[in-house]
Amino acid sequence: MAEYILEMNHIVKEFSGVRALDDVNFKVRQGEIMAICGENGAGKSTLMNVLSGVYPHGEYSGDIIYKGEECRFRRIRDSEKKGIVIIHQELALSPYLSIAENVFLGNERKKNGIIDWVETRREAQTLLEKVGLERENVNVPVNTLGVGKQQLIEIAKALGKKADLLILDEPTAALNDQESKQLLDLMLQLKAQGMTCIIISHKLNEISYVADSITIIRDGHTIETLEKGKDDFSEERIIKGMVGRELTNRYPKRTDCPIGDVIFQVKDWNVYHPDDSTRPILKNIDLQVRAGEVVGLAGLMGAGRTELAMSLFGKSYGQKISGQVLINGKEVEMGNVQEAISQKMAYVSEDRKTYGLVLIDSIKFNMTLSALRNFFSRRGIVDQNSEAVKAEEYRRRINVKTNSIEQVVGSLSGGNQQKVVLAKWMLTQPDVLILDEPTRGIDVGAKYEIYTVINELAKAGKAIIIISSEMPEIIGTCDRTYVLNEGEIAGELRGEEMTQEAIMGAIMAHNNRKGEL
Repeated sequence: MAEYILEMNHIVKEFSGVRALDDVNFKVRQGEIMAICGENGAGKSTLMNVLSGVYPHGEYSGDIIYKGEECRFRRIRDSEKKGIVIIHQELALSPYLSIAENVFLGNERKKNGIIDWVETRREAQTLLEKVGLERENVNVPVNTLGVGKQQLIEIAKALGKKADLLILDEPTAALNDQESKQLLDLMLQLKAQGMTCIIISHKLNEISYVADSITIIRDGHTIETLEKGKDDFSEERIIKGMVGRELTNRYPKRTDCPIGDVIFQVKDWNVYHPDDSTRPILKNIDLQVRAGEVVGLAGLMGAGRTELAMSLFGKSYGQKISGQVLINGKEVEMGNVQEAISQKMAYVSEDRKTYGLVLIDSIKFNMTLSALRNFFSRRGIVDQNSEAVKAEEYRRRINVKTNSIEQVVGSLSGGNQQKVVLAKWMLTQPDVLILDEPTRGIDVGAKYEIYTVINELAKAGKAIIIISSEMPEIIGTCDRTYVLNEGEIAGELRGEEMTQEAIMGAIMAHNNRKGEL
């Protein structure tokens, strides 16, 4: 019989009478990498929060058996003492403290009640070596590092707590391909050293790469567990388990959507770094988008895609900005976000939690926030009835899974939060809509629903720009793509020209041209 390090039996967890987990049973073998898959809102993170003590014993029913012993954790510190450490999707690092301070935050190295800084720095350096960051200076602030390195520091922090079972919740959601590969390879190294890992991820290719087994959760129930080498581990098979049906086409086709006249045009757009007026970030950008057209912005991390979107949307990024923006053939000036909204432009940020939502407020409040002045108020007084009617209409229209528009948006799953952000900008009735990483961190089912909404907007004659780090997403959803590299347009691809090889080829050709200068 297989040796299980963890068993969770008959777990039930409710929120306001709604069962987020309903008789969930879950087992993990010693020394394996177990993946948990499921749609947004399926209960994956809730299950791990039960395990780690975020939801203490008494707030759920069922049993947790860890290393053969029944555990009743009442707080995170209790589970960490047993060697269970969870790394949440939102990194728990203090940006202004040093790497060494963050590694041992809450787990300080002390001598006679006083922090031993020599030991702290020495042990931090040893832990950084284990996660491949041996060249990093442990004394520098964490906020000087990229997200990929910060994710590895979180793992070093977990190793400092003597973790036997490491839980990673969407660890690669904000990472590029190279950083993701480095993190996944580190998980395999830790497995070789006897570590047991649980990974929650929507990136099915990554799960297939590292996982020994996959447990699929749907609507709060455990559906099945697939074993590598025994069961079908293909993405299509995993998706079928997640959504309960075959998903033959991940990108719904747009039909009856004629492409019209140019709605949005950018001419000779130049932007300098917000903190360095001598450093150009975007150089001589020219692009245009027609009515009913979906145009992609492809490129590697740091190419300038988000900077372009933010500089266009009310000059939210950069300084010494020059160039022209034309909407419906008329040059417009958008000196701030309010002016951009008034010119019928909308921008869905890649960081929904920081720039897209007020997490402590309701779905209704968030949905109507950007449209409040122009559509839901008269003489400074909000029409709350109209606001509620529209919020409910859009909740149903884009299928936000919730019982009420008064539910706090921070309690929703990532996919449903993204739908709320999308609804917020749809309610402003824009002509131009820029979507920056619109499906980051959400499952294939929710992605499909968002692609369907994008198609509806295109059919309504909107000009849509999609920024995505996932090249298949660009290829599957866009009519045309601009390739950005080092702040410049490296190429333009249309229709069947759009392939991953062609996108990378445009980037490489641009690099070669710059090298010849």
